[in-house]
Amino acid sequence: MRGGANEKNFRNVYSFFKIGAFTFGGGYAMIPLIEEEVVKNKKWIEKEEFIDILVVSQSLPGALAVNCSIFLGYKIGGVIGGIMALLAVVLPSFLIIIIIADFFMQFRDNYYVNAAFKGITAAVPMLVLVGAVSLSKGLPKNTRTVITIIIALIA
Repeated sequence: MRGGANEKNFRNVYSFFKIGAFTFGGGYAMIPLIEEEVVKNKKWIEKEEFIDILVVSQSLPGALAVNCSIFLGYKIGGVIGGIMALLAVVLPSFLIIIIIADFFMQFRDNYYVNAAFKGITAAVPMLVLVGAVSLSKGLPKNTRTVITIIIALIA
């Protein structure tokens, strides 16, 4: 079924699984990667629509990246696409946590493991900043926007 719903949902699953598997730092760190994949690389939606989906996702209870993935999956492949995107973005983290929990006791005092986690932790704020800067490029340039950004930074 070339170009049909099944192929779209497969590409959807692959994209969201890849994002879920290679993102450290949680939902906010995933947003720039999701944007790059669905807006720039795949061109499934326009940037303005991505920002709208992001705003709605933020206003709902639950993890931002998970909500965003569900909305995008639904947009790309309907109800099945939304469910598949949810599973694809969550499954890598779930599996990684199970594996880490199994081996953590053996490595919890290891200097190199602790150093790696400190490095990853230090990189997360920069990933969030990159996402914020990228999203801000689509905003109108006016006083109201600047005031809103300043209030958000203070909060």
